[in-house]
Amino acid sequence: MEISVDQIKALRELTGAGIMECKNALQEAQGDSSKAEQILKNKGVARLERKAGRETREGLVEAYVHSGSRIGALVELNCETDFSARTDDFKELAHLLAMQVAAMAPAYIDHGEMPEDDPRDPEAVCLLQQPYIKDPSRVVQDLVTDLAARVGENVRVRKFVRFALGE
Repeated sequence: MEISVDQIKALRELTGAGIMECKNALQEAQGDSSKAEQILKNKGVARLERKAGRETREGLVEAYVHSGSRIGALVELNCETDFSARTDDFKELAHLLAMQVAAMAPAYIDHGEMPEDDPRDPEAVCLLQQPYIKDPSRVVQDLVTDLAARVGENVRVRKFVRFALGE
């Protein structure tokens, strides 16, 4: 099957994958862009599992202050290289995570940090397990995983803090 340059370009813009990866995925999906996107996503997740142990020493700190200046949040989002940390996608994720922290007031990053005697639901108090505020059908971990697949690096939330007047 002949794959057009426009198909490859569109898939590459959508997924951030390399040109040859996009071409191969389109060929495997017989030209179906949605199937090719899923193929790339599956390959990206498989690659991420191998990279999960890598150190994340680069990244950025993002601040968000809600209108009215009564609630704010800081989030440290890390990756492996400063190149990835400077991308618009990485900056956008950091901003969305800061908004999530301000809106949902999580107490922990992941359920692994929760003490065993904490009776609260991890979906309520763990940032990565919370439903995403802009799309409740997804959890925050999905956003982090999607970005990691696009940049091809380990991406993780190192820490966060939320400020609210009177709390």
